[in-house]
Amino acid sequence: MDNMCKLHEECAVFGVSTKELQEAAGITYNGLLALQHRGQEGAGIAVLSGNKIIYQKNAGLVAEVFSNQAVSKLPKSRVAVGHCRYSTTGTSSNANIQPFVTEYLTGRIATVHNGNLVNAKILRQTLEERGVRFTATSDSEVISSLVAYETIREGNDVIKGVKNAGNILSGAFSVCILSGDGKLIAMRDPWGFRPLCIGRNEWGLAVASETCGLDAQDFEFIRDVEPGEIIVIENGEITHTDTIKTDQKSSLCIFEYVYFARPDSVVDELSVYEARFNMGRTLAREHPVEADVVCGVPDSGLEAAAGFAAESGIPLASGFVKNRYMGRSFIFPTQAQREKAVRLKLNPLAINVKDKRVVLVDDSIVRGTTCARIIKSLRDAGAKEIHFRVSSPPFRHTCHFGTDVDSEDKLIANQMSIEEIRKKIDADSLGYISLGGMKKACSGCKLDFCVGCFTGFYNVGFENLGINKQELEETE
Repeated sequence: MDNMCKLHEECAVFGVSTKELQEAAGITYNGLLALQHRGQEGAGIAVLSGNKIIYQKNAGLVAEVFSNQAVSKLPKSRVAVGHCRYSTTGTSSNANIQPFVTEYLTGRIATVHNGNLVNAKILRQTLEERGVRFTATSDSEVISSLVAYETIREGNDVIKGVKNAGNILSGAFSVCILSGDGKLIAMRDPWGFRPLCIGRNEWGLAVASETCGLDAQDFEFIRDVEPGEIIVIENGEITHTDTIKTDQKSSLCIFEYVYFARPDSVVDELSVYEARFNMGRTLAREHPVEADVVCGVPDSGLEAAAGFAAESGIPLASGFVKNRYMGRSFIFPTQAQREKAVRLKLNPLAINVKDKRVVLVDDSIVRGTTCARIIKSLRDAGAKEIHFRVSSPPFRHTCHFGTDVDSEDKLIANQMSIEEIRKKIDADSLGYISLGGMKKACSGCKLDFCVGCFTGFYNVGFENLGINKQELEETE
């Protein structure tokens, strides 16, 4: 799909601490492969070797960054952290690729972070005034530098340093920190914007953004890192837990269930597949239509399409064949070719749509250009009618917590009514799931949700942080 017309989430984190096994880098590499869907711009791994932190990071996919046995070149270690990135704050330059390794007078740490801070600018200025120097523009470097600064203030107690930093940070931060003395520290912001979980196997413990990162290597899911929780792991065992800001309202980003998380993951006790299937069922009840087949847009609409078909009784069919080997390398020399690029990734399966009334299900409409091209390709393949159904409400507001929702003036739902959008994308009908319907479909989650990108209301009080929301939007 056109990257400018789909939403992206900032990144994935992974960390592992083993009892005796020395293959922490390889375990982390495999974990990042399973989490690659969360970020494709860059990847990195840091390991502890003696009292030194050795790391490798670069732009590209995980397998590209660590090709040609590059993982084996990292030292043997029992503890490692890793990251794959999609940029939301800071540019996509190599300087912003994680992990961030911060050295200070009495130690060193490596930090990986998923999310987005709303007070990063203020913290950066404060730290600079106190002599801290920055090499990148990412708010993740702010986290690493703040932890190091607070650790120094606490007499080189990294656990207290992490807790102090956690109580200062505001926004979304699911973090893994590798300390120079061999600790793996996991911390999740008190709102719980982004997921973070822990698993165990015979080697030790792993921390990952999603359970699919644990499943890939037979780490049995133990539990989620709770909002506001700090967990310290040493030699494959939990040795300490603590909490920060326990009075905040939980605010898991509901788009984890709509699109970001892999369907085989379980996030905060709710199966992602189940949530998407339920969204499809809700769509069928809220926006019924007479049709011959239901088709999902690969890959983001497939589970919701299955739910729509189950609820409506309309047969489910494959509407497209996806080119899974195209990657990001194809070149579009002319505008005409760029406009037809959707056919390179998704080619209609004409035998299933020709002369049929099609219900087409996808997770969202951002700018509208991609779904318009998909609909045109189905019409060119002979579809008689196309009824577009969307498993999230209209996007109208900027996200401040790690999702690259486009500027509000470029969101199609801010420029047009639903009927105008229908005409723009050339659908015979258009239906979005209601906000209440989406939340009910995800009711199995143990946390409350952030739905600010749909409503404009966020659970973080910007005014309490001394931040002007308009200024925040202008700097992101």
